[in-house]
Amino acid sequence: MPTCLKQSDLPGLQPTYRGKVRDVYELSDDRLLIVASDRLSAFDVILPDPIPGKGEMLTQISNFWFGKTEHLMPNHLTGTPVAEVLPEGTDIALYEKRAVVTKKLTPVPVEAIARGYLIGSGWKDYQATGQLCGIDLPAGLRQAEQLAEPIFTPSTKAAAGDHDENIGFDQMVAKIGGELAEKVREATLAIYRFAAAHAAERGILIADTKLEFGTDADGTLYVMDEMLTPDSSRFWPADEYKVGTSPPSFDKQFVRDHLETLDWNKKAPGPSLPSSIIEGTAARYAEALKRLAGIVLD
Repeated sequence: MPTCLKQSDLPGLQPTYRGKVRDVYELSDDRLLIVASDRLSAFDVILPDPIPGKGEMLTQISNFWFGKTEHLMPNHLTGTPVAEVLPEGTDIALYEKRAVVTKKLTPVPVEAIARGYLIGSGWKDYQATGQLCGIDLPAGLRQAEQLAEPIFTPSTKAAAGDHDENIGFDQMVAKIGGELAEKVREATLAIYRFAAAHAAERGILIADTKLEFGTDADGTLYVMDEMLTPDSSRFWPADEYKVGTSPPSFDKQFVRDHLETLDWNKKAPGPSLPSSIIEGTAARYAEALKRLAGIVLD
């Protein structure tokens, strides 16, 4: 059975950061211990109910993609077994599938998003402006329609409880510099195209995905945090995809759709989830992990 962990607790180690999902601990030698909890956020709000096993599934699918894309971009993993850095007496089984030891990097302060289909905030933007994050698109496109080419659309990195905001590439250049912005855009689109081709062979369309990057002391760029997970991507079953409607998905769109039916202002505190939504979300994440990576967690 998957483990369940809403918040990590490692005696002798203090987390330097608790994000929407991950708890980050600094180790003594420019390495980090990153623990993926079972917390679930939607609309940038952490919901009160965890999804059992979610952190394990996120970590395993991220590790799969990090390995598959090493030829495109180096990643933050060190290869150090988690058990080697856990405090004495820690329940290793609780952490071994949901934690990784990584390089300590300086995060690039933008979210790097690749969009291959017109959905979500991109669809709303297009309906209002005829553009996608400031990029002109042809008239007459429909919801969930595939774009002629994948598009890179950066956004701000919001703190927990705040909302990410789409920004133009020029704003990204002003924030981090032209050379780094170009490298991030090129890497994001290359990773997206590679992953989309892999997924398509397994009956899944990757509508979009969000990546995070960091640099080391020498300025080398790495992809980090999580990669092509159901938390950071939209995964659609190819055999149920139809243009003009929001397709079913193996990701947290299932939760978003439920939340949209509630009288909730999308601000903290978030509403509790019924057991059917919790179980349905876990099942969708497990299906994505199985189809994309061939991994089934016992």
